[in-house]
Amino acid sequence: MLKKFLSDAKYYFWDDPYLFRICADQVVRRCIPESEMSEILYHCHAGPAGGHFSGNRTARRVLECGYYWPTLFKDANSYVASCDRCQRVGNISKRDEMPQTYLLPCEVFDVWGIDFVGPFPSSRGNKFILVAIDYVSKWVEAIASPTNDARVVVRFVKKLF
Repeated sequence: MLKKFLSDAKYYFWDDPYLFRICADQVVRRCIPESEMSEILYHCHAGPAGGHFSGNRTARRVLECGYYWPTLFKDANSYVASCDRCQRVGNISKRDEMPQTYLLPCEVFDVWGIDFVGPFPSSRGNKFILVAIDYVSKWVEAIASPTNDARVVVRFVKKLF
């Protein structure tokens, strides 16, 4: 116990009237007495710039403001768990969250992926395969072609539709 105390003591220094700690990220933060903890947690969680975020985010906010105490993360999580507004509103779980991607309604054969594959060894004069896949139904159409140019694609699409 004494060993831990002495090894931790090198991270603290006194600048009257406050005690400061050099944290792991090399930022000097003021150590807070118990009498000020709840007020700081209030301002970082529920104050005008607070935002009612989670306990971990509130604790990070306290650290960003330049304050420190050993049980900061535990106290911030307890504070958030006792916040009336947070308990009434609650968080939206991942299961209930709306998908973030916009879904475009599209019908079968509306959207196609078309590409050439090859070159392959020549077979009946054909070296390439033009493949078209419908994104909705996954229907595949393919033709062999001697070249991989735009004329082949235009003829293929005209024949397809």
